[in-house]
Amino acid sequence: MNGRSGYRYFFRRLGHAKTGMVGSAMVFLMVAMALFAPFISPRDPMEQDLQARLRPPFWDEKTDAKYPMGTDQVGRDMLSRLIYGARISLSVGFLTMTFSALLGITLGILAGYYRGIADSIISNCVNIMMSFPYILLAISVMAATGPGYRNVILVLGFTGWPIYTRLVRAEVIELKSRDFVTAARALGGRNSGVILKHILPNLASSIIVLATFELARMIIRESFLSFLGLGIPPPNASWGGMLAEGRSYMLGLWWLAAIPGSAIFFTTLGINLMGDGLRDWLDPHTRNR
Repeated sequence: MNGRSGYRYFFRRLGHAKTGMVGSAMVFLMVAMALFAPFISPRDPMEQDLQARLRPPFWDEKTDAKYPMGTDQVGRDMLSRLIYGARISLSVGFLTMTFSALLGITLGILAGYYRGIADSIISNCVNIMMSFPYILLAISVMAATGPGYRNVILVLGFTGWPIYTRLVRAEVIELKSRDFVTAARALGGRNSGVILKHILPNLASSIIVLATFELARMIIRESFLSFLGLGIPPPNASWGGMLAEGRSYMLGLWWLAAIPGSAIFFTTLGINLMGDGLRDWLDPHTRNR
């Protein structure tokens, strides 16, 4: 494939991934907002002004121009808290996804490649972990260890690894029987070399797609724990915590809960659309379309 035809092929496939491009743009917007929060935030998200408490957002005729998204029950700027909340949600989601992926992939490769006792122990651990509702397990551990940024990452990461292990184990068992792996082992390739050079590259597409969807799930789980008071402790700005604070005002001041809820929805929708696009992009059956 020469350079010009390669470019045509790339842009033709890019044209088939419109939903993925839309999702990527949505995710890029939220990531940029999180990264540049200190520069774009109008004020300190923890700064209180009791004289300006419960100001309505911009669409209400009683709005205050200084607070385009309104203020909460203690006069904190909702827009600033929304921007800084993106930092917590995205960082927790990414770190927990990375932690659970590394643990799950490692165990999945050990179980699928070496089989035997290792496979039996790891598979039984996966079955035990998946027999418990993950959220009840997370709530129980968080209630015992206490809320906090590090604890949220460790708990969500530890409860999220079985899905990676199950996927990777099944694919490694199938890849291990392929001719190119058999040939590599017959030529004297060490197990570590076979795994790194032949097994892992063929797992990459499946892992990337799964990790993308798990990122959205982790963001929702962190918001859920923060909503229950078991995640990021106040007064830190987190979307789940903002939801919890706004639930007492749902009947009259619905926007206190709707604004952070919309941010969670927008972010997870963008990640899921990006995941759909990646799945189509990496699917070998669609490459000749």
